[in-house]
Amino acid sequence: MSLIRSHIVGTGYSLPAKVLTNDDLSKMVETSDEWISTRTGIRSRHIASEGEYTSDFCVKAAQMALKNAGMKIEEIDFIIVATVTPDNTFPATAAKVGKILGIRPGVAAMDVNAACSGFIYASQIADNMIRLGQIKTALVIGAETLSRIVDWTDRNTCVLFGDGAGAAVLKASEEQGNNTDRGILSVKIFADASHYETLCSDSGVSFNQKSGFIHMDGKEVFKIAIPSLIEGIESSLELADLTLKDIDWYLPHQANARIIDSVAKKLEIDDSKVIITVDHHGNTSAASIPLALAEAVESGKIKRGDVVVISSMGAGFTWGGMVVRI
Repeated sequence: MSLIRSHIVGTGYSLPAKVLTNDDLSKMVETSDEWISTRTGIRSRHIASEGEYTSDFCVKAAQMALKNAGMKIEEIDFIIVATVTPDNTFPATAAKVGKILGIRPGVAAMDVNAACSGFIYASQIADNMIRLGQIKTALVIGAETLSRIVDWTDRNTCVLFGDGAGAAVLKASEEQGNNTDRGILSVKIFADASHYETLCSDSGVSFNQKSGFIHMDGKEVFKIAIPSLIEGIESSLELADLTLKDIDWYLPHQANARIIDSVAKKLEIDDSKVIITVDHHGNTSAASIPLALAEAVESGKIKRGDVVVISSMGAGFTWGGMVVRI
């Protein structure tokens, strides 16, 4: 029995030109390259300059993804942007991106806020619409300017985050309907609001009319992240009727190298199969997965036909997993 799948036909990314190293940070707060890299695996991150916005990085990542897909913006039926740092409270950054790219009138555009799990959430929305026949193509973007909500006097959080965007073009294609298909094979998402205040902004428009800064209980997040990431992997693989033996790559949310290493060790995933970009991107929240995917495809590391299992966990708490054959 045939089945419509969402093929990832093009990927792209965009990063600010400004790079902030650990040594740079050591001149701003009481920290050091050794302290940061040992605890997080991060050595540098890209930071937006004045006048650069989330939409700017979305547009550049989308243009690259469209070019790599061999498609034009006129062929896109839906734009969805995952972000916790939109240009404006409203309208959606996705609408602004569509306008800049020249999308045809009437094409739906929306933002989704699931923090670090945003790209997985957004991909499920777009994938479901494609499989239901509501659209044939989608532009799925994860983008952040987290530097705008970082307290640069708090060494426990300011060392972690960076800016940038990643994008993927999804396109409907008829497949056989089994686990040998190309495209998105499964997506599974979760949330548990009992951890709402463990990782959050300390302000909000409705709460106090401010955007606020990132607040995080690092030890608690670390403790919960590992089993959540594992659940995302295992649940999405089960849904796809695949096992860890079938995967070519594990692409985790890029938050902390120690978390990634712990997950890989617990599941006995060989280090050679793990995609790591946190060292030079930092934690870019919703952008981290599409950024890492686009870089890995561009470098030739991830090739057509490779099976990639993706998992993420972030504020909310939200978490989830996705399995895709490129």
